[in-house]
Parts: sequence; C-alpha cells; structure tokens
Amino acid sequence: MTYRSRIFGLAIGGLLSLSGFLGATAQVQEADLSPEQKDRVRAEKVEAAVKLIPADYKFVTPGKLTVASVPGNLPFAIYANDNKTPIGNEPDIAQLVADSLGLELELVPVAWADWPLGLESGRFDAAIHNITVTELRKEKYDFSSYRHDLLGFYVAKDSKIESIAKPEDVAGLRVIVGASTNQEQILLRWAEANKAKGLPDTEVQYYDDVVVQDLALVSGRADAYLGPNAIAAYKAKRDDKTKLVGTFSGGWPETAEIAVATKKGSGLADAITTAVNAQIKNGNYGKVLERWNLASEAIEESRTNPPGLPKS
Repeated sequence: MTYRSRIFGLAIGGLLSLSGFLGATAQVQEADLSPEQKDRVRAEKVEAAVKLIPADYKFVTPGKLTVASVPGNLPFAIYANDNKTPIGNEPDIAQLVADSLGLELELVPVAWADWPLGLESGRFDAAIHNITVTELRKEKYDFSSYRHDLLGFYVAKDSKIESIAKPEDVAGLRVIVGASTNQEQILLRWAEANKAKGLPDTEVQYYDDVVVQDLALVSGRADAYLGPNAIAAYKAKRDDKTKLVGTFSGGWPETAEIAVATKKGSGLADAITTAVNAQIKNGNYGKVLERWNLASEAIEESRTNPPGLPKS
C-alpha cells in the first residue's frame, strides 16, 4: 500500500497537528551557520602523514589542500550564512586532514556531478562529500575511508519500538521509505522474504512532502522511517522528535564505506589515510562526528582503497 494518492488528505486532516509540529520545531536551536565555525575541531600536524606525501606531488595551490565540497544539505555540507563558505561534517573532516598534513584548507564548492572530472583534471587535490567506495570508482580514484555508509531506521521518540535489526523486525510495521531508492529495494526484499515465511505484511508508505512525512512518523500514522542515516541522524538531533533503532550497510548485504577521493596514482591516499587514523586515535575524529550526530557511522580504522561495492 502506498500513500501517494492520500498525501493531500493527510495534510488537510493533520493541519492543526502540523501547525503545532512546525511551532515546536521552530524552538529548536539552530546549528552554527557562521563561516567562522568557532566550534570546528582543529588538529596538529601529523609528521607520519606528512612524510608519506610524494616528493614530486604538486598541490593545486602550494601550501594548501584544495578540496571539492558539495553544499546541499546538513550534516554533509551547506553554505554558511555568508552564502559562499561550505560548512558541515564533510568540511570538518577536510579541515582535520588539511591540519594533519600541515596545509591550509581551500574548499571549492562544486556540483555533485563535477567532482570526478575535477579530480582527473587537477582542479583540486581531493573530494570529500559522502562518496561511497565502489569497485568501479576505484578504477579512476584512490580512497581513504572515514565513515561507514549506513541506512537507518528511525521511529518517534516515544515509540515502543527499540530495535529493527533484521527483516523479521519490519513484519507488521508501517514503514516510510523514498520511492525509487536503494533503501526501498532493500525494504521490499525484506517484506517479500517475510511474506514467504508467513509473517505479517509490511505496509510501505511513500510521501512527496518531507514535512508531511515527518508528521506521519511523529503522529503515529507510520511506525518507522528508513533512509540515509546521516541526514536522519542530524534531523533527530536537531528536532528531538525521533530516535535511531537500527542501522545497516547502505549496500546491504554488501558493506560500504565513505571515503576521501583522490586521483588514482597521485600518491596522496596513504598520507590521508594515515592522517585520518591519527585523528581517530587522538579523539578529534570522534568529536567531529559527534558534532553532527554521526557517531553511529564511525569507523575504527581508515583504510586505503577498502573493498568497494561490486560492479552491477
């Protein structure tokens, strides 16, 4: 069952509740949107990482690490209130890497579709924006992992649901998911597997309006939401209306990692991997993820060119 044909009715029927929902959300303290980012975590130079930078590598700008950023939404990256400075978790990770390498950070805002060509053409030294490692991408780029690529199940904060960890856990539930997404395909496979076992059906709900979708979850019209964990986690921290009850790989059943991308063969990957591992060890990495409510996606160790999602 889907809700595409009922969205307007849901919005009208829940108008008063929606008004209260928006009013409560307006009371939430906003993130620091200043370009200065006074709370941004900074790091000391990591000599072990610096020594791994190839002697013949030429940075785009001497003394700077030039990094592609894709401002679009938090917690990944948006423009600060000066409308030109990228801020968010990914710029914070870029800052840690630059500091570790003893370089000044230069962020270059680009469209998502432009980072691959930008790396190949030498427009920037690295790209950092929720880039999943895949075997196909590894043919052209080197990677240094820094987060797990996770999907998350979220429920209303007062929900009695405490855990969704396996297909059987969604049996009998009403679950919101985005249409034509990887997570939709996973959820539908889970529902079919449950049906084959004689378990209760999963009611899959779709919404075109994010506000109405959020209202459906917190008002009890849906039991759970399945989507990219990073965005849902940030929203849970910001609005304090939902809670995480389960995560699994964005490439389920395959595992997937998010990584810094560099031009293949440039020699920067090992230096960046060493830099990230130093920040994991000293705690700065954890502080950055905590700042954006992404601790659930933390890795224990950065790897150069870890196994990627298989070619389709």
